[in-house]
Amino acid sequence: MTRVLILCTHNSARSQMAEALTRAAAQRAGLDLDVYSAGTEATRVKYDAQTVMAEIGLSLDRHTSKTLWDVPDPQNFDYVITVCDSAAEACPVYPGKTHRLHYPFTDPSGGSLDRWRSVRDQLRDQFEAFVQALKDGEPVPPSYEDSPAVPGA
Repeated sequence: MTRVLILCTHNSARSQMAEALTRAAAQRAGLDLDVYSAGTEATRVKYDAQTVMAEIGLSLDRHTSKTLWDVPDPQNFDYVITVCDSAAEACPVYPGKTHRLHYPFTDPSGGSLDRWRSVRDQLRDQFEAFVQALKDGEPVPPSYEDSPAVPGA
């Protein structure tokens, strides 16, 4: 089974949404992925993240903010994807088999629900493209900018 870890700073918004979106995309694609999210620091899952995910039928109610060391077998992932620049800088070194990717997204914290929805939709497009590439046996987009799901790319 392919293991995926999505990292952000606080594991409170972007990484939590990306985890749920990746799981849902994998399930729709019939792809067996083991997906986790974590942060360089643990805080709490933000209410606005829960709200905008519920709008598309995905619940974050059982999600908790956690650090890398709180996930099972934290040094054994096939893909480690950072979704913010500070997490990319703080990300530990992984064994050679691990593919590191950086898909940076704007932090929606403090913004309107429309801003949260926009980030959610960008995450959905990116991680659906990631899952589709895995399913098709194609190379995954190496960065957010290189994803075919990004408008204008």
